[in-house]
Amino acid sequence: MYHPSGTAVQQTVRSTAGVLDRPRADGDTILFQRCTWCATTMYHRLLCPVCQGSDLRTERSEGAGTVRHATVVHRNTPAARNVSLVEMAEGFVVRGRVMGPLVGIHSGARVRLSTAQDPVRGEPVFQLLDEPYRAWH
Repeated sequence: MYHPSGTAVQQTVRSTAGVLDRPRADGDTILFQRCTWCATTMYHRLLCPVCQGSDLRTERSEGAGTVRHATVVHRNTPAARNVSLVEMAEGFVVRGRVMGPLVGIHSGARVRLSTAQDPVRGEPVFQLLDEPYRAWH
């Protein structure tokens, strides 16, 4: 390959397999990425958000996490649905749905991966680990 100045430039071609492939759910596990330079964990990225490195390796999550933010969405759906941001034990954050009583879905609630992909939305589905307090009458 020639540079516009007329000098020959050697072009190195690097395989992008693994960089452009998005980590996917594999059965009932979530696959995430870890930067080989700074060890930052992330979900569905092309570059590390910390060091901008592109050398990312895919790992399998244990499936345990904590709800960081939860909301109920009423638009474009026949019934209200839960949308939550879950921080996984490995340190990355993923958007998904938490199953359980709405009163128990709040920041700090512990969850475990139930199904790696919701059949309709394609997002992970989590189950509450702690039963919320219920007043018995």
